[in-house]
Amino acid sequence: MERYLEFAINHWEMVLALLLTLSVLLITERRKAAPSVSPQQATVMSNGEDALLLDIRTPADFKAGHVIGAKNIPFADLTKRITELEKHKDKPIIVICKTGQTASGAANVLKKAEFTNVHRMAGGMAEWTGQNLPLVRK
Repeated sequence: MERYLEFAINHWEMVLALLLTLSVLLITERRKAAPSVSPQQATVMSNGEDALLLDIRTPADFKAGHVIGAKNIPFADLTKRITELEKHKDKPIIVICKTGQTASGAANVLKKAEFTNVHRMAGGMAEWTGQNLPLVRK
C-alpha cells in the first residue's frame, strides 16, 4: 500500500489525469443511458402504465423467446422503423436487448427522436430468463 501512495505522490500529474478521465467517462455514460428498470418493474409498467416493451434483438432471438406483449424492432432497423412507434411518443417505452448493454444505444436513438419516457431493462433478456420469468416462444 505504501508503494501505491509513493507512486501517487511522485506521479501526481498522472494520477490527476486518470481521475479526470474517469470522471468524464462516468459523466458521459450517465448522460447517455436511459434509466434502468428491473424485470419486475418492467412488468408493472407494462400492466399498469401501458408501457411498450420494445425488444431490439434479432428476429431469430425474438422468436426463440420474448416477453409477453413485446414488439420486435431490431436495433439495426430502429432508425428506419421509428415511425411505427409514433403513437407511443409520450408513453413509457422499455427497451429490451440480450444483456442490457445495447438498450442504451437504442434509448439514445429514441430520445433524439423526441420520445420522452424511455427506459432500459437492466440485464436484458439474460436477467429475465435468469429469474425464470415467462416467455413466449414462436
